[in-house]
Amino acid sequence: MDILLIQKEGQLMISVRDLTVKYGDAVIIENITFDVPTGSWTMIVGPNGAGKSTIVKAMAQSIPYTGAVLIDGEDASKMNSRALARKVGVLSQGHYVGYGFTAEEVIRLGGYSRRGRSFFKKQNEENESFEDLFEQAVEKTGMAPYLKQSVLKLSGGELQRTFLAQLFAQDPEILILDEPTNHLDIIYQKQIMEMVDNWRKERGRTVVSVVHDLSLAKMFGTDVLVTSHGSLVKTGPVSEVLTSDILDPVYGMDVAAWIRSMAGMWEN
Repeated sequence: MDILLIQKEGQLMISVRDLTVKYGDAVIIENITFDVPTGSWTMIVGPNGAGKSTIVKAMAQSIPYTGAVLIDGEDASKMNSRALARKVGVLSQGHYVGYGFTAEEVIRLGGYSRRGRSFFKKQNEENESFEDLFEQAVEKTGMAPYLKQSVLKLSGGELQRTFLAQLFAQDPEILILDEPTNHLDIIYQKQIMEMVDNWRKERGRTVVSVVHDLSLAKMFGTDVLVTSHGSLVKTGPVSEVLTSDILDPVYGMDVAAWIRSMAGMWEN
């Protein structure tokens, strides 16, 4: 079967078919198949060790896998790095910055797929277009006061906003986020999620996120993919998937009761 025939023009941004990932003899993900609709925010949820991060790493072409990842009908494994960067931007769990780049320099690295030899200076008309994206990214993330600061001196939340601005400047069709609010306080969690949601809606982009907090999945997601022990449990719209019938067996507990009990602690 020609796997490209599965793609429906104008409806699906990502099609994953028979995705399998192994580390040595250990099977981490086995034969997962799902679609990500264009313009959606698909949340990947499940317990620790379910393979959530492995799925998005494979989608981003960061690790070896078997099966197929189609991005807008194209085989992602056959794209060169610049073409892939025009399609996909990735915000991973942790960032390593080995040098004292300023926040501005890090954000400008988002122009890799669009610029010539230099990331930091205007060179041509295409770079002028990037300047517009850069300015919009800085405005959307509120990074203007921090542009000249070394990223080594930024707080965790400020650093996350820096890398988010880099992705906004990159302006990919798809944004892949691996636990974007990990280790952030509730203020920065809200800020990051709202920034991504606004960008998605304004630019008409597609977002895929790994999240642990089911409340965030329900608040910001349009679609959900539930995983357990390396397998796909269910995927579909938030209203149809984030239900007790589906979640309770996966987490081994009454998920709704737990969330209600946590919310009840703040009633007074």
